[in-house]
Amino acid sequence: MARLFRPIKPLLEGLGITAKHITARKVTVQYPEQRRKLPKRFRGRLYLRRWDNGLERCVGCSLCAGACPAEAIYVEAAANTEEHRVSPGERYAKVYKINMLRCIFCGYCVEACPVRALGMSDIFELSDYSRGDFIYDKERLLEPTPNFFEKEDPSP
Repeated sequence: MARLFRPIKPLLEGLGITAKHITARKVTVQYPEQRRKLPKRFRGRLYLRRWDNGLERCVGCSLCAGACPAEAIYVEAAANTEEHRVSPGERYAKVYKINMLRCIFCGYCVEACPVRALGMSDIFELSDYSRGDFIYDKERLLEPTPNFFEKEDPSP
């Protein structure tokens, strides 16, 4: 008789677990309408900052490119002139490109920047239709985006 009830015991245990989860609170989020709150130190889409007077913060030092373990950043510097002033320093980034297909969102480039020109936003929706659109140039990195918000600066 005990042999007959042996296969029923695991079945009842499984039904008990199912009944426990049916009564549990749902955690489904209706994504496009509702958004989950992201952690404070979330690392999303990279962007370049400007000073309050409109000049770019990037001085073309290429420390971000040197710190990137995936070699996703390319910086080409040029000298500032009095007629054509782009940044407050002696140089500026004439060409600034980030290959987002190679980026691993580690944040080393943000930490390496001496003038805090590079930052990480809360944007995580980075889908596109062609591979060429994932190479962000300087104009795309400087543009403001709709759900953009400035992160707190972790440096003292």
